[in-house]
Amino acid sequence: MFPKTLLCVALSTLSLPLLADTVWLKNGDRLTGKISVLDGGKLLLETDYGGSIPLKWSAIATLESDQKLLIKQDDVTGEVVQTMQASEDGTVVLANGAAPRTVELASISQIIHPKPLIQDFTWKGNIDVAMDYKRAETDTDDYDVSFDTKARHGLWRHNGNGNYNREYRDGVTVTDNWDAEYALDRFLDEHWFWQGRLSYKRDQIEDVRRQRTIGTGPGYQFWDNELGAFSLASLINRSDYEYADGSKDEFFLAALKWDYNRYLVGKTFELFSSGEVGKPLEGVADYALDAEVGLRYKVTDWASLNMKAERDIVSGAESETDETRYSIGFGVGW
Repeated sequence: MFPKTLLCVALSTLSLPLLADTVWLKNGDRLTGKISVLDGGKLLLETDYGGSIPLKWSAIATLESDQKLLIKQDDVTGEVVQTMQASEDGTVVLANGAAPRTVELASISQIIHPKPLIQDFTWKGNIDVAMDYKRAETDTDDYDVSFDTKARHGLWRHNGNGNYNREYRDGVTVTDNWDAEYALDRFLDEHWFWQGRLSYKRDQIEDVRRQRTIGTGPGYQFWDNELGAFSLASLINRSDYEYADGSKDEFFLAALKWDYNRYLVGKTFELFSSGEVGKPLEGVADYALDAEVGLRYKVTDWASLNMKAERDIVSGAESETDETRYSIGFGVGW
């Protein structure tokens, strides 16, 4: 009798429909999956059978979802709804605990998942690789590797990044440097956080051979959601430079760091930029800049092509640095 009961329970469980969002298209097709994001006129639907499917928002007749979603009908305000219910073509019913209301799909500009202040562990990052081989009057071999990763649990966020660049011209090394940084953020509320950071850079070619920095200061997270993130941090750093002739400088530096990324066209493209600009509090240099800006194109859920420009400047120091690098490469993300 007991095994039969278990069998009935199992069959009953299997017969229950799996929770999934449903999208009805104007051509009569119906798709099921999980709504990820709506942005730039593209709705991204995560499916088991086709991966991430971008759908034209103008081609959707109606849709339904049991997820808690943030619905934006303009660029400023948004409404968190508990469910979306299917309705007549071109409309959807939004329910958030009050009386449900029907809105036109054309009036909705964004759909994203709201993020709570305290959340479970999340980990994301990218590894980008670029290589360039040129065989001509001057033979050139160029290698660039970079990584950027963030892990968050509750009010703590760990940030790590690093780069390695090496270039040969006719067998002679003309660029050889690497750098790494770790920063720890402690969030005070939804936006404000306090950061502590350590960074190290080594260069075998330029006059500024070594840079070491430790710093701390407040930061502000303007936004952090499925469409991207933007934060600024104002830091007081203790830095020391070592030059090619063996001389050293140690000084305090007031710095501003930024970290920005924005997904476009249904998360097909990603615009990103990060960097730091600083002013020494002593007369060892005029200013220092270390920045990058780039664009990624997603080929698959995990693979991407990227274009990136990097700038490294130490101006007004005993030995100045002014280096700009451009690269096109392949990356993986998670």
